[in-house]
Amino acid sequence: MDVDEFWHLIEQSGRETEGKKARLAWLRERLEQRSAEEIIDFDEWIIGAQRQVDTWLMWGAMRALFGGGSSDGFWYFQMWLVGLGREVFERAAHDPDALAEVPEVRRLVTIMRRRRMWTTEEWPELEGLGYVALAAWERVTGGDWKSLADALAARGHTLYGFPHPTDEEWELDDGEESARRLPRINRYLREPDGHA
Repeated sequence: MDVDEFWHLIEQSGRETEGKKARLAWLRERLEQRSAEEIIDFDEWIIGAQRQVDTWLMWGAMRALFGGGSSDGFWYFQMWLVGLGREVFERAAHDPDALAEVPEVRRLVTIMRRRRMWTTEEWPELEGLGYVALAAWERVTGGDWKSLADALAARGHTLYGFPHPTDEEWELDDGEESARRLPRINRYLREPDGHA
């Protein structure tokens, strides 16, 4: 499975289903029709995508936009970014400040401004996307998480259970530093009607 096929599956799952649970089931079912090697490929692309957005700058962007975010929350947010599709993901991975222009992000900020809680479906997280390959792996091979981890390790992957940012660390809740590093997000959030 190459990167184009990976993104095709991610995007098709969003188009052909309604709701997170249905989307993850759709992906799992498609992966169960693939070989063990293709399931490893899919998980490898997930890991690679997640690593692209596993940065202090992205974590700061999430915290600025949504008012917080634990390490678990950031981990699941990374999967949500993948779920938004290739174009949005790659733009945000290259420039986390570009999240200020993503329609889905703006929709969630608007909901917060109206003092309504997000529903489970709206919450900017997609934790289960990180486990889809494992569920398919177990069905196809009869193996467990360790055998999949071993297969990924054989391809040179070190797996982490929590965020592992490698860029410059900074105080994510420092408003001045956030404004300096993420000017578009902070400008957008200061506008009363949400227009930057």
